[in-house]
Amino acid sequence: MNARTSQTAAPGAASGFGVNPWLIAVLVAVASFMETIDTTIANVLLNYIAGGLGVSEDEASWVVTTYLVANAVSLTASTFLTQRLGRKTFFLICLGLFTVSSVLCADAGSLDALLLFRLLQGVGGGGMVPVAQSILADAFPPEKRGQGFALFGVAVVVAPVVGPTLGGWLADNFSWRWAFMINGPVGLITMVLIALVLREPEAAAVQRRLRRHEARFDAIGFALVATFLGSLEIMLDRGLEDDWFGSTFMVEVAVVCVIAFVLMIPWEVSRRSPAIDLRMIATRQFGACFLVMLAIGAILFATTQFLPQLVQQDFGYTATWAGLMLSPGGVVTMVTMFVVGRLTGAVQPKYLIAVGAVLIALSMWDMTNVYGDLDFWFMARSRMLLGVGLPLIFIPIIAASYDGLPLGKTDQASAILNAARNTGGSIGISLVSNVLWDRQQFHQNMLVGQAVPSSVPYQDAVHQATNYFVAQGSSLWAAKQQAAQWVGQQVAAQSSYLGYMDAFLVLMLISLAAVPLALTLRKVKPGGTTPMGH
Repeated sequence: MNARTSQTAAPGAASGFGVNPWLIAVLVAVASFMETIDTTIANVLLNYIAGGLGVSEDEASWVVTTYLVANAVSLTASTFLTQRLGRKTFFLICLGLFTVSSVLCADAGSLDALLLFRLLQGVGGGGMVPVAQSILADAFPPEKRGQGFALFGVAVVVAPVVGPTLGGWLADNFSWRWAFMINGPVGLITMVLIALVLREPEAAAVQRRLRRHEARFDAIGFALVATFLGSLEIMLDRGLEDDWFGSTFMVEVAVVCVIAFVLMIPWEVSRRSPAIDLRMIATRQFGACFLVMLAIGAILFATTQFLPQLVQQDFGYTATWAGLMLSPGGVVTMVTMFVVGRLTGAVQPKYLIAVGAVLIALSMWDMTNVYGDLDFWFMARSRMLLGVGLPLIFIPIIAASYDGLPLGKTDQASAILNAARNTGGSIGISLVSNVLWDRQQFHQNMLVGQAVPSSVPYQDAVHQATNYFVAQGSSLWAAKQQAAQWVGQQVAAQSSYLGYMDAFLVLMLISLAAVPLALTLRKVKPGGTTPMGH
């Protein structure tokens, strides 16, 4: 067996002796699916949690924040722990902690207990997705990795769509606790199967034993990166609710974030074995992939949160129908993932990413035409177009980011890319929240300025509305009151539509910014060998 054949065969060993790598892919995808769902599922449970535990909705919103912060911190340490413990052992520990803490969340009797268990859940979940990505890279030979990542992509791209829908349905029909309890049996079964099926390659085990005495945990770097990411997540998640820098707490968090960031860069760059290798982000290839992943995270999470909010608030959809509106796009994403998985071996990632970014931009441009008479299928079609664009970015960006990495950097790449996706999601949600609030206020002030008694269009509108309500049987005095209320409702509705138009326009610009970034990527050898790290 020559060196090249040996190099190609090694990845297959990760799936065990004679075990189909697709079984490995399904198992780690299920685990990743559970973790990614829990990133968004709690957003729709806050009212139920607040009522069930007797707290305010603002206090209950820390259920989301604690998970995101713990998730970010866990990602920081995942590379070192993977190298020290091995991928299988670390993955099972993370999955076990995630499963147990999910059940404890379901049984929490107070908000303090729930926040503690969500913290543990975030710690367990944060290490799962990047390690799952690395396991898949080892389980498939280089020419098949695109197809393996397609299944992984379904988990991490479709799950944020499923999360709010599933959580709302469980809370409406059973209890908010079931949104956490459902992870228990699924996680337990997945743990048992992974423990039985997954085998660490012998070469990886030997490398890990050799490096065990060489590797040193960058405790200071870990503390700086974790503090920066954690405080950034708190700022993004709580900023609008706490009036940003009008709040003393937010000012303190911002100061901590800036100090940690300023100290983090020189420390991590000068370390031989940093907690997060920032030098990778400084390279043209990986740096561009990092920025594109930030953008896709922002668009994925922001649209998943605010499209259902739009149709529920302004179009009267129930939570179930809002979820159904997203579903066709989820189906399209699943199908497209596997098509793109095959295309990655034949088409350069840079071109696939550019096409995907343009399609997402078109989807966002389509949504800038929001008005009151839009039907269900307009929203669904726009989401389906987004569902085609996301896989065209997600799978090729992984292939492009691994290209040219030195041996042993795959785990770092996985951790950094997943941190980029999660952080980008928080940035996107925060950005859209602030754009909506600011632009809706702006448009409402502009429209109110036109709705004055001296305005001829206002007089005509009130007159027509009054005649309508009189025709419906109201007295003239009551009809005038109803007409004034109707004009106020129209002002509020139009302000909301215009605010969402501006928000989708911002997301369109973010997507278009990914096009030149994609075109800066160098060409990747089709079916080339990706350097594996253990």
